[in-house]
Amino acid sequence: MKPDPTAAVVAEPKTGQRAGAEKAGRYRVILLDDDDHSYNYVIEMLQRIFYFSVRQALQHAREVDLTGRTVLITCGRREAEFSRDQIQAWGPDPLIPRCRGSMSALIEPATAE
Repeated sequence: MKPDPTAAVVAEPKTGQRAGAEKAGRYRVILLDDDDHSYNYVIEMLQRIFYFSVRQALQHAREVDLTGRTVLITCGRREAEFSRDQIQAWGPDPLIPRCRGSMSALIEPATAE
């Protein structure tokens, strides 16, 4: 088969360009601490939303409790926004009567490391 002379030529980006473009669109999903949610709530939420193991979820629960925040995942912007929205829509902790709503989360651009 002969090449079509009217077809557009698409140039592949160089390896360095592709890696830089992929990193530029990366975002971190960050869970923020509060005193209105139990470890059980955090662990169950993280297992269901992110499919973390019990061990991974417990590590994040401890980190958010000790430091005030934990980076859950680094991903593209749409996935990060969706994940943040799922956390913020999860609802109150049934184990804590004073709890009135979901935990807070935010997204931020991932920096080159």
